[in-house]
Amino acid sequence: MINDDITVITSKRRLLSLNLKELWKYRDLVFLFVKRDLKSSYKQTILGPLWLVINPFISSFVFTLIFGIIANISTDGIPQFVFYMSGNILWGLFSSCLTRCSSTFLSNARLFGKVYFPRLAAPLAEIFYNYITFFVRFFMFLILIIIYMLCGANIKITFAALILPFLVLHISFLGAGVGLIISSVTVKYRDLGVLVSFGTTLWMYLTPIVYPVSQIPENLRRIMLLNPTAPIVEAFRYGFLGTGCFSPLYLFVSIAVTAAILFIGLIMFNQTEKNFIDTV
Repeated sequence: MINDDITVITSKRRLLSLNLKELWKYRDLVFLFVKRDLKSSYKQTILGPLWLVINPFISSFVFTLIFGIIANISTDGIPQFVFYMSGNILWGLFSSCLTRCSSTFLSNARLFGKVYFPRLAAPLAEIFYNYITFFVRFFMFLILIIIYMLCGANIKITFAALILPFLVLHISFLGAGVGLIISSVTVKYRDLGVLVSFGTTLWMYLTPIVYPVSQIPENLRRIMLLNPTAPIVEAFRYGFLGTGCFSPLYLFVSIAVTAAILFIGLIMFNQTEKNFIDTV
């Protein structure tokens, strides 16, 4: 007879075993990881958490200067700074989930080798950490929208703004799914991790972050909208700026792609966690 205070750890044989009940028991550990990441991210910095807001503002200013003023790319009548800001905060959530989840095994190798806990707690903590940073930036984005609207800018908040929670979950799960796949592969082939930054940047330019979909030739728009991040960004802009290509069809396609990527990522993560300590 097994006492309730005794935990029996056995090897997993199934292809996919999330064990959400066990993960829920370790929820306090997940929040400790989030707290650790928040402290370590801005430790020994002059401005500290203010970088949460400064980063997207700097990126938006650079995009406004290069793509708005120098390249003179149209933003469909939306003020350039707020147009680029809308893309930056959403892309920041996606790219951060991708890059942070892609280093799950390597960055936590010592901890994984010393104590047992559900390995999925580490990438889950990364997602929650990114939610905090996103909503801080989103709050500043809302303030920016209100200021521009009071100044008479052509900005309209539409019904699509109501699906913001869904868009946030959608793009974060997509980034996490890709990150889990990369994390599982780089355990053996670490040099592939070098391509993550380059690949993320390339993906950004294939997504309407620095330009609207309206600037793409009509024969290429359908191809672009098959990019799973594109319909999410466009739906976000349509919701809070009143511009963009809001397409439920392409959003549904993006959901299907995200579900497939996340499923593959979880399977690869589940298989890799069994013996990655021997590889590392």
